[in-house]
Amino acid sequence: MKQLLFISAGKVFPEGAFAFLRCLRQHEDFHVKGLFFSPLDYSAINTASHMPGSAPYARAKDKERHVVVEHKALFARHCEAANIHFQVHANDEPWDKQLMARESRFADLAIASGQVFYAEIDPREPNLFLHEALHLTECPIVIVPETYSAFDQLVFAYDGSKESVYALKQFSYLFPQYVHLPSEVLYVKEEDSEILPDMDLLKEYAGLRLGNVGFSKLHFKASKFFPDWIGAKQNVLLVSASFGRSSLSYMAKRSFADKVIRDHKLPIFIAHL
Repeated sequence: MKQLLFISAGKVFPEGAFAFLRCLRQHEDFHVKGLFFSPLDYSAINTASHMPGSAPYARAKDKERHVVVEHKALFARHCEAANIHFQVHANDEPWDKQLMARESRFADLAIASGQVFYAEIDPREPNLFLHEALHLTECPIVIVPETYSAFDQLVFAYDGSKESVYALKQFSYLFPQYVHLPSEVLYVKEEDSEILPDMDLLKEYAGLRLGNVGFSKLHFKASKFFPDWIGAKQNVLLVSASFGRSSLSYMAKRSFADKVIRDHKLPIFIAHL
């Protein structure tokens, strides 16, 4: 039985992420652990003393923990209604990247919302908390929009690297129920050639793994144009390689995965090697 990790952080319960979990339950049985971090209420913290024991600080902490209690109870009710085996982690503290990494080390798949993961900090883009989750998770992770609906197409982002092939492998291992869907292995590079790296091996391997697969090449700069291209598609899940940027490089240059999460309402599977 697979072990899944459902991650929630913020003031709003991630209903879209749970909708994805509910869809998975239609195909297989699994166990899921709910890991909840208390929201960071900056409006309350800014007016409170940071000295432990002060009344404003204590009230802010109590309010944050109350949100966690509510989310844990809602998660349990949702799981019971969907006949999902579940466990709720005891944590009720704010973001803890060491805890996140340790729990994901012993999970097959993590699931989180791309829109409500501390979204109140900066709703315009994936913030550093979500970025840390993507970077530190030691298992594949699916980032789900709050407007999630079932997908019926797959797009595998391929760049010729071992990471992109590993992502295809991991997805097929974890989701055998979806490998029959129409799939497109997509290579993006701003050049005239139609050649894809290791095309013969790629076709041989992907053809065995995926039931209905095509291969395409787009001739533009991926970081600039790919998010708009994929955003125009409907009911698609994007499969991408490792989200491996450090926080420093992230501040300087976002990957196309950042932009897809920020700008478009589609789920994205991110593998880790």
